[in-house]
Amino acid sequence: MGRKVAIVGAGQSGLQLALGLLGADYRVTLVSNRSAEEIRLGPVMSSQCMFENALQAERALGLDLWTEECPEVEGIALAVASPEHTKAIDWAARLDWPAQSVDQRVKVPAWMDKFAAGGGELLLREAGIDDLEELGRTHDLVIVATGRGALGNLFARDAEKSPYDAPQRALALTYVNGLRPRDAFSAVCFNIIPGVGEYFVFPALTTSGPCEIMVFEGAPGSPMDCWDDVRSPEQHLERSLDILRRFLPWEAERCADVSLTDSNGVLTGRVVPTVRQPVAHLPSGALVLGMADAVVLNDPITGQGSNNAAKCAETYVASILEADAGDLDERWMRRTFDRYWRGYAQWVVSWTNAMLAPPQPHVLRLIEAAQEIPALAETITNGFDDPRVYYPWWFDAGEADRLIAEKREQQHERFDARELRRAFGQFATGVTVVTTRAEDGHRIGVTANSFTSLSLDPPLLLWAISREAPSLPAFQAANYFAINVLCANQHYLSRQFATPADDKFAGVEIHEGPGGVPLIGGALAYFVCRSVRHVEAGDHVIVIGEVERFELFEGEPLVFHSGSYRVATRHPDLDSL
Repeated sequence: MGRKVAIVGAGQSGLQLALGLLGADYRVTLVSNRSAEEIRLGPVMSSQCMFENALQAERALGLDLWTEECPEVEGIALAVASPEHTKAIDWAARLDWPAQSVDQRVKVPAWMDKFAAGGGELLLREAGIDDLEELGRTHDLVIVATGRGALGNLFARDAEKSPYDAPQRALALTYVNGLRPRDAFSAVCFNIIPGVGEYFVFPALTTSGPCEIMVFEGAPGSPMDCWDDVRSPEQHLERSLDILRRFLPWEAERCADVSLTDSNGVLTGRVVPTVRQPVAHLPSGALVLGMADAVVLNDPITGQGSNNAAKCAETYVASILEADAGDLDERWMRRTFDRYWRGYAQWVVSWTNAMLAPPQPHVLRLIEAAQEIPALAETITNGFDDPRVYYPWWFDAGEADRLIAEKREQQHERFDARELRRAFGQFATGVTVVTTRAEDGHRIGVTANSFTSLSLDPPLLLWAISREAPSLPAFQAANYFAINVLCANQHYLSRQFATPADDKFAGVEIHEGPGGVPLIGGALAYFVCRSVRHVEAGDHVIVIGEVERFELFEGEPLVFHSGSYRVATRHPDLDSL
């Protein structure tokens, strides 16, 4: 058996992490303040709409238990209300892959049962500092996956990453049956009421079957900040309908025959969006690592809570499995969190915090232009699956206008760019990180799957880089570059080097090749090349290099197909050959 890990908190992140480690033969203790039955019969806990990238993390562990019965969320429909309570802006677009929402009262008990059946140790108690001390004495690693109770302030607030010190919305959830489905395709219907708040609603699976979840986000002091005097589930439902009748008549029309799914199908509250330091020191000096909501708590306005939790668990599982004995110190903890923060969480936090503020003029231009440019609406929609898509144009007026112009021009092209991209994606490729050293000495790295061998005599290869890439001038000026072929467990590096950052190499094992070219440790192979030719080809530049040094190692390749990371396996028909 492997090392012993204790996890406090049995929500999305804690359970996903526990099951991922249990499946790798770790001895895992999970601490929950409620039993599976208490959770199943208790109040709703969240709205949890999960998009494809997060669902992939569940599938990888065999945790997608509701694929057949959970209704699909096929897209995003966005409307902005006018002062006259009509739709000033109205558009809808499909997601590349459907999302889904499974009530935590369904998911958590099923995963808890799976954990217990797999040999995990489940402790039912309200954990405090003394419990963490005891777990620290008996386990190699203690992770806190909840910010509730006595553990709420265990991790210090990171003021630099936390612009808000008070709740920015009054929140309410209402689980209902009988809501009339929208026309065309199922979607998260996201409605913005300027100066009042936001309302979104989408299909889900609850304890009694398919339902719809209403989510109300009221600006403080607005007419939607109106839940404090509600005393019963029936009053909660009536207040929900009152808001819709008053501000969103098109949504009220869909609610003629709605009823609560159950008496526990309502929730109200407020959260302060907060990022915390990932490592806490107990009185004894022992260390604990925080994860997901315990250290990165977002307002639900962008629907990213469970997605964040799933991506955090995915990152932590990988980091723990890669760690050697004795590595689980504070440096390792901070590096593990930084891997999650840099690779995913920071982009979600920035986007979510921006959505809580009054919209910038260029954001309004983007949303308005999406009405007439379907490709732009699709780009905005699919950002819900991967918020890094929004950089830099959601935050920069010039980039926003450039994107609008680009998408408008694509409407007149021969092919639908989105469908062409999907067709190209049917060709499975490996994944590489291409690295070089800039003229000023700093390291440059980009993710690319456009790599291919070109010639054996002389030994030539090529790869392609976008003409819009900020790193293009550095590669054009460089005499040398390296192709680093990633292995299956380096998918996080693919994301890290595909994401804008001041230092993409932070936390990455690096060796230096000829000319100071960075080489990534743990890669399946690397090729150090002299740059011999650049060829402009449409919206990309083809870089041809002559191989001057290479090395290969054992391992499984990282594969990219149809927009998703895959692992390669031997074809069963060839096993006997």
